[in-house]
Amino acid sequence: MTDPTPAARPAVLVVEDDPTINDGLSQRLRAEGFDVVQAFDGPGAVTAFERERPDVVVLDVMLPGFDGVEVCRRIQALRAVPVLMLTARVEETDVLVGLAVGADDYVTKPFRVREVVARIRALLRRVERARELAAAAPARLELGSLALDRAARRVWVDGAEVHLAPLEFDLLMTLAAQPGTVRTREELMGEVWGWADARGTRTLDTHVRALRAKIGASRVRTVHGVGYAVEPA
Repeated sequence: MTDPTPAARPAVLVVEDDPTINDGLSQRLRAEGFDVVQAFDGPGAVTAFERERPDVVVLDVMLPGFDGVEVCRRIQALRAVPVLMLTARVEETDVLVGLAVGADDYVTKPFRVREVVARIRALLRRVERARELAAAAPARLELGSLALDRAARRVWVDGAEVHLAPLEFDLLMTLAAQPGTVRTREELMGEVWGWADARGTRTLDTHVRALRAKIGASRVRTVHGVGYAVEPA
């Protein structure tokens, strides 16, 4: 009887122009069981992404060549992949720009390596959870003038197609699957992000804000202190 084939190690592309930060984070990720590819500038990041096809990308915003926002835009055009952005910027508009081009989450500098590792694991759990949710959800949902196609991962508002980042689509599908039902913050962070404990993070609020900007603020209702709901009409 042959031994089972060992599970593949998840591959992470670390993009950071500071060699000390890049090497330190990469060494920790390897110790945590990841295969790691390193890049130090924008063009090198896109080349490495095309060549190595990583499972997740850790991406600094400020890079030589072109910045992390442009890197994210280019790699998401090639293949949808979870992206964790590292940013020294805390302004909400900067975060929303990153989310708009396909980033899933962000960590502000200075960061704890342990937190980055936890976020990466959560992103990988989210990808698996998204597959499960997609398999269980209806093929097409229509809530008034809002329509979602699960298989094609496409969304229309008032007949016009709206581009959503991968995580924005997962969040909307999770809410729309139970229209009018308030989903708690804990439920959403667990089901969409795969986080067991979301205390202290504003990630959900930031993504809801970005989602409202694309599909209309009135379509996502806030229940303060509880969570969010997508309205049937």
